[in-house]
Amino acid sequence: MNNAELAALLAEKHGLTKTSARALVDDAFAAIIAAAARGEDVTLSGFGKFSVKASLKREGRNPRTGAAMTIPASKRLSFSAAKAAKDALNG
Repeated sequence: MNNAELAALLAEKHGLTKTSARALVDDAFAAIIAAAARGEDVTLSGFGKFSVKASLKREGRNPRTGAAMTIPASKRLSFSAAKAAKDALNG
């Protein structure tokens, strides 16, 4: 499922236009990203938790040449599914 399909599903279920449903989906994801950029965790009860993880600078290898290279430090968004979501997946 992609953003457009999610918006279409929400529009149908809640009697919205596809345009307004798409705006709501986009705004929800933008709010999650903005909170993560501030370093906050985002917990959606029954769904899961988004959190920011930091990875340190480390040494790696160029897969094409095998030459050593430095991989810079970065942040990534991590997701942990809630127990209810895991239970729904595993029946």
